[in-house]
Amino acid sequence: MLNLKFNFLQNIKSFIFPFYKNKDLKFIFKKLQEGTPEERVVARFVGGCVRKYISKQKIDDIDIATILTADEVKEKFKGTNLKVIETGLKHGTVTVVSDSHKVEITTLRKDIKTDGRHAEVEYTDDWNLDSERRDFTINAIYLDINGKIFDPQRGTFDLKNNTVKFIGDPQKRIEEDYLRIIRFIRFKIMYDMRVEPTTSNAIKQNLDGIKKISKERVLVELLKILDLKNILKINESSNLKEIFSLIFPEFLYLNRLERLKKVYDFSELNRDILLSVLLIDEKDNHEYFIHKYNASNKIKENLGKFNKNFAELKNNKDFFEKDLIKNAYTNGKNHLIALNLINFSINSKVKIKDFSKTLNKILKIEVPIFPIDGETLKQKGMHEGQTLGNVLKILEKEWINNNFKISNERVEEVIKVNFN
Repeated sequence: MLNLKFNFLQNIKSFIFPFYKNKDLKFIFKKLQEGTPEERVVARFVGGCVRKYISKQKIDDIDIATILTADEVKEKFKGTNLKVIETGLKHGTVTVVSDSHKVEITTLRKDIKTDGRHAEVEYTDDWNLDSERRDFTINAIYLDINGKIFDPQRGTFDLKNNTVKFIGDPQKRIEEDYLRIIRFIRFKIMYDMRVEPTTSNAIKQNLDGIKKISKERVLVELLKILDLKNILKINESSNLKEIFSLIFPEFLYLNRLERLKKVYDFSELNRDILLSVLLIDEKDNHEYFIHKYNASNKIKENLGKFNKNFAELKNNKDFFEKDLIKNAYTNGKNHLIALNLINFSINSKVKIKDFSKTLNKILKIEVPIFPIDGETLKQKGMHEGQTLGNVLKILEKEWINNNFKISNERVEEVIKVNFN
């Protein structure tokens, strides 16, 4: 009921105060239009912000398409309070930053030559040609600063019907940029799980093309997919699941999502949990994934930590029992909440009541605070340096192993042994 009320209020707010009436955005459009007759449209919103506005979703990123070149855009904002960042000059893109928005402004383009990885483009002032080079009809909807829609590819019709379609021939669009296969999967999961036979065949025929794309670009798209709530429904579409598995064969355990759906709270779910559920096994499958996609140190660290603790959990029946507070102190409560989700998803022997019992225990515990710090040791005569750090580690380890207790006498004794 609360969610329904919140969504209703959001819809009312969006209707009365649409995003394009923001004063900073109006100022940006005013500057872009300066020097050009009103009847000639210089700039329009495009892409995700328009799609989300029509769908009454929260708008985060703002993209603007313009007939102006990047240099002309930069010139327009000289002497204003807005900061201009040269984020992609070779692609005709600059980013304009105001107090409330970071806006990407890109010159209209048409493709001249493509090789599946990169496109050779030519700038244009023709809005129809710009729309024709975009991937999906729902991404080729434009909106001017007055809220008027320009929709040359009939994207609004497809959006209202939750239909994700390539613009023109799917085979041709995929061959232009093989990353569009993964983007197609992302939007299909977001809006509509059905995959038409023609598109499915075009994708399967071009799967080898993905090997031409940098692993970093593929990973960026994959992480966006894992951020989607509907990823948990992927098993409902055999076609989509098959294509996803062909592209990401390291995800051996998509069926685990069926168990995860039984207990998840989306506020607790994140890509690290999903990666762990889909990858972790006894064969270090997650390490193969990290190597294959050159994953960030953060992903590597989080996956490694979940893998290590899941293995310990399997071998230590006291992990969520007698050792619970110790593990909460060492890893943090949020990590244990996530680990409980992962354990239930992977281990079919764990029942829902066991999951709930463990979750309640984790939520109720109070994590102890180590009562000793560097200042404490300095007051006892120690000096800043490596020895002080080593003594702190020794004391903390003893404190943990002694049920989070340590006497002042013992602190003095450890200092004496290690410092004098």
